[in-house]
Amino acid sequence: MTIKIILIALLLIIAAVIAIIYHDMTHFVVREYEIHSDKIEKDAVFCLLSDLHEKDYGDGNRALIEAIDSAHPDMVLMAGDMITGQNSHHKLNPEPVLSIIRKIVDKYPVYAANGNHEYKTWAIGGEGEEAYLNYEKVLTDLGVVLLRNTGTYLEEYNMEIHGLETSYEYFKKFFKAQMDVDYINGFFGVPCSERYQLLIAHNPIYFEEYCKWGADLTVSGHVHGGIARLPFLGGVLSPALMLFPKYDGGLFKNGDKYMVLSRGLGMHTVPIRFNNPGELCVIRVKSDKKS
Repeated sequence: MTIKIILIALLLIIAAVIAIIYHDMTHFVVREYEIHSDKIEKDAVFCLLSDLHEKDYGDGNRALIEAIDSAHPDMVLMAGDMITGQNSHHKLNPEPVLSIIRKIVDKYPVYAANGNHEYKTWAIGGEGEEAYLNYEKVLTDLGVVLLRNTGTYLEEYNMEIHGLETSYEYFKKFFKAQMDVDYINGFFGVPCSERYQLLIAHNPIYFEEYCKWGADLTVSGHVHGGIARLPFLGGVLSPALMLFPKYDGGLFKNGDKYMVLSRGLGMHTVPIRFNNPGELCVIRVKSDKKS
């Protein structure tokens, strides 16, 4: 009798785990984050998308588009890996992200930076590079401001937005390569301390380095929330195959500087989510600037 009860309990646990995994692989949540600054000229609302990996939430990503519209953002940020890198087993499928862009770009400015999947598709050359460049052209033709190690200044907000795109060296497994501030300065120079500095940087592991450079707010992705999340322990595994990563998702603070780390919207290397649905981030930056 005891064995039977144990078996029934195990089956119920397995069924519950499967149900949670299925739910979290097919649903997303909206999480809101609020930050204050005396540098930004006026309040700003950002919707942050990351790590879509060619996933659809409804026909033409209708559910995501509706969630973005409901947030009434001033702009939309994309923090990379919206596609899955092309290789011998996978052909680039940009339609899921393009279906979002077509519906929102006339309503909200869209600023994007690349992640490791965009980078590696471009860097492999040949058909991969051609596929990536075609994707990039469609994005920019639609009106997306793609920041490939470049930046732009929004005078209305007294804010600079920079997009950092790093090489393979900074996405290694089991290892964190050293990143010096001079590396970031090489792309953007020394930032103006009187302007609000927003950095789109796909890999959050370098949060301290971004802060040293001068980023007031970093928005990142890459970690997928740790794939599975456990109570009190957080995300289990990073893309670098490190257990219980320090930065797994949410809002992080370093002095007076912040990072919002999206748990992402899709899946890739380990194609499951557990206790970790996809996430659309809504970031509200409130101006404390004295008139």
